[in-house]
Amino acid sequence: MKIGLLLGAAVAPLAFALASPVLAQDAPTGPTTALDEVIVTGEPVMRNRTDDVVPTLSYDLEYFQRFEPLTVGDALKRVPSVTFLSDILEADGVRLRGLDPGYTQILINGEQVPGAGVDRSFFVDRIPAELIERVEVVRSSSANRSGDAVSGAINIVLRDALALDGGYIRAGAIMFPDDEIGGTFGAVWGGQVGPGRLLVGGSLQDRRNPKNKYSQRFNQPGGTLLNTEVQTDVRSGTDYSFNAAYEVEVGGGTLDLSGVFVRTERLQDEDSLEYQFGLENNANLLTVNDNDVDIETDNLSLRARYEREMFGGETRFKLGYASFNDEQMEFENESEYLRDANPFPEEDRFTADLEYRDLQDEEVSAAIEHTRELGNGVELEFGLQGVQKDRDSNTRTATRVRFTIPNAPAPRPVQPPFVFTDGAYAIEETRIDPYVMFSGESGALKWEAGLRYETTDTTIASIENDYAELLPSASLRYRLSDTDRLTLSVARTVRRPDFDDLAPVTLEEERGDNDFRGNPYLKPELAWGIDAGFERRLGRRGVVGINVFYRDITDLIEDVNTGEAGSGDNPATPTVIEAFIESIDNVGDGQVYGVEFDLSTPLDFIGMENTGVFLNASWLDSKVEDGLGERRFNDQSDYVVNVGFTHDIPTWGAAFGATYRKQGDAFGRVYAEEVKTSYGADLEVFLEKRVFANTVVRLTGSNLLDSSKDEVFDKFGDRADQISRSYDEYELESESAGPVYQLVMRVAF
Repeated sequence: MKIGLLLGAAVAPLAFALASPVLAQDAPTGPTTALDEVIVTGEPVMRNRTDDVVPTLSYDLEYFQRFEPLTVGDALKRVPSVTFLSDILEADGVRLRGLDPGYTQILINGEQVPGAGVDRSFFVDRIPAELIERVEVVRSSSANRSGDAVSGAINIVLRDALALDGGYIRAGAIMFPDDEIGGTFGAVWGGQVGPGRLLVGGSLQDRRNPKNKYSQRFNQPGGTLLNTEVQTDVRSGTDYSFNAAYEVEVGGGTLDLSGVFVRTERLQDEDSLEYQFGLENNANLLTVNDNDVDIETDNLSLRARYEREMFGGETRFKLGYASFNDEQMEFENESEYLRDANPFPEEDRFTADLEYRDLQDEEVSAAIEHTRELGNGVELEFGLQGVQKDRDSNTRTATRVRFTIPNAPAPRPVQPPFVFTDGAYAIEETRIDPYVMFSGESGALKWEAGLRYETTDTTIASIENDYAELLPSASLRYRLSDTDRLTLSVARTVRRPDFDDLAPVTLEEERGDNDFRGNPYLKPELAWGIDAGFERRLGRRGVVGINVFYRDITDLIEDVNTGEAGSGDNPATPTVIEAFIESIDNVGDGQVYGVEFDLSTPLDFIGMENTGVFLNASWLDSKVEDGLGERRFNDQSDYVVNVGFTHDIPTWGAAFGATYRKQGDAFGRVYAEEVKTSYGADLEVFLEKRVFANTVVRLTGSNLLDSSKDEVFDKFGDRADQISRSYDEYELESESAGPVYQLVMRVAF
């Protein structure tokens, strides 16, 4: 039934393809470059072997395309060391090497972009996969890039004006786990326009992630079942994108202009029923909760780059503007029962909350860079890069509307109007970063070494916090033979504080019974890192590699207790503080380390040149001290494995393949709460058929194993209870979702 609906949904674009003279079977095919974007049957697509000195893994769009990822996040699930802590069917904040998204630098075309996360992270599920040309995993740092890359960087390279000659259309239908049907459409064209080359593209795709959640809450592990909660969580919406690039020769140099705009419209609808003692019937109904979040997010990035020969070398001028605008409206209505002896439907109390959140983040960047040859194979590069960030956050929160229903069966009173209070802060941040870098090649050795000086001036709530860091880096690559090479990189990197941690406001009962006060004088975390790897070419196109990494991080940002009495303290016992004010500071240090293996090769060495296989596996570990002793970095999975294959049948113009992914357990410990997170395995398959010389139809299925996310929560009243293991609550939560199917047609012209 599901496949039949998908086939029906695809009839319209297929009929259009048959009817259009331009796309008819006997029409001349488009340029080869356009067909290559659509027709990837014939031979397996492998990982690129780059010529970069810094260890870099590069994956063209064709590597992911057959599985038809909707977003960059969906694509990144197949590359080494990338983990997520998202819900099922979601892939938003990249956790490279298992660390928090704030440790990973997200670049678009080599440039940083602002994100919604308070840790400066960018959600990669905001970028449709249709926009990308390739994805690069940069394992170490270089002097000519920002040092915000403790765990590494993900560079999302969008198509430029030289990427495509001709165009294609992508149209299809998506069957979501709850049998709802959505659509996906995209079009890209590139060619000569006037004196230069132009590329334009756009896409529209429906998103829907329906999940079921089930929670059991006990007084302690193995103890009495207090209540259960049955919840549905549906996140639906539409993503729109537009991108353009133009390249032209001007004044003896090359001018590149590019821009990308992405709008995300999303509704998060969570509904839950809570029952006492696990007896799931009306007589034991405790609460009915309705929680909706309406989200509209706009990402805009505009770039200009001019490059020409001058001053004895090559000079580049860059100017950029990037903005992030996130508007959210959230309401939560809750009805409570069994506060007296009368069960449902007699309501005892009603609570309503309403909140509006508006976040605007703008960055203006500029750079001048110069590269020149010094002779004997040595090259000098130096430059000055600057960024001005303005971030405004405004939250309008309604005071809680709560009233108790009079003696049943009296009607519910009329809900009074909401009374709002405003909470706002503005952050201004200016960075001026000069750098110098030398690189060269001598025989089998290729190397680079540089020095970057990052200065940061931050103003928040009229409080200034300025700091500067010197960041050296060096990398080398040594060719052992025509097939084997070694890489070694050493670099110093930073992680800047979260915005919320900088805000000098006191939030009542934010850490259990304790208050929390931000610290505007936080310094960044600093890290020394080393990567060492070996890579071998297999046959003509295969590659296998292994890499070990280590990060020594100092000035870790962790919660601290100020010793001051908080708002929840009992004034009747002045000699004993029962509730404190927690804050945050640079304390302690930690280490992160692991081993990464990746293999990508056709099986031509055993006579199966039409079959390609890939396997990447990462073993991840770390160590940090907190108030309770030693632990891993919060929420770092202990491993992630991807394995898959593709097989082409050239005589049939067909191909098929599958990929399997498994992410290890993660553990996190914060004030008064601990959580262990486990994920089920994910299986994706595809089947494609060339129907005309310029047309491919592809059927894909994802989450075919009905993967689940299972969490175990240990909750305590305060840090003392956490140490003594005196439980406030012990909770088991499981979240699951079903398969997603896509039927997509791509037509080149």
